[in-house]
Amino acid sequence: MIEGHSSGYARLQSHKTLREILETAIAFEQAAQDFYARLIPRVGKNLRWLLEELAEEEQRHGELLSALVKRPDLEAQVALRIETPASDTRFSDCIHLADLGEHPDDQAILQYATGREHIAMEQYHALAEATAPGPIQELFGFLANEETRHKAELEKKYYEVVHSGGV
Repeated sequence: MIEGHSSGYARLQSHKTLREILETAIAFEQAAQDFYARLIPRVGKNLRWLLEELAEEEQRHGELLSALVKRPDLEAQVALRIETPASDTRFSDCIHLADLGEHPDDQAILQYATGREHIAMEQYHALAEATAPGPIQELFGFLANEETRHKAELEKKYYEVVHSGGV
């Protein structure tokens, strides 16, 4: 092996194009929307409104990301390679949804959903820091704030469920 080849290869492997990252984020948001939408008919009223809201917001996130990838004025920036965030593997893994069973309890749903939102929050924060100022960085910052808010809403609901004896 040529000296320096393995370290250069490793460095290349630790980077992805923004297009690849955005496509993974689109798939993540679609999976989140599907997750919440599939649960809506299987939960009680106390949780249904929150899942409906989250499904709608995740759909909007996917649409924002898709629109960004298609913008001709960002074509060069989307082709750039950036360092892959440490959270990338866990973020990518969340595209594959866990099977919570036919009748999951509220606590299991809230625990899983909170974990997903936390991973998304970390990923979008890291991507906002790794990208150049402009529309892509602004969108990642916006999404990081949205996922932070989602996580807080889920944690609040979790606290209500667990401490009201609703499990």
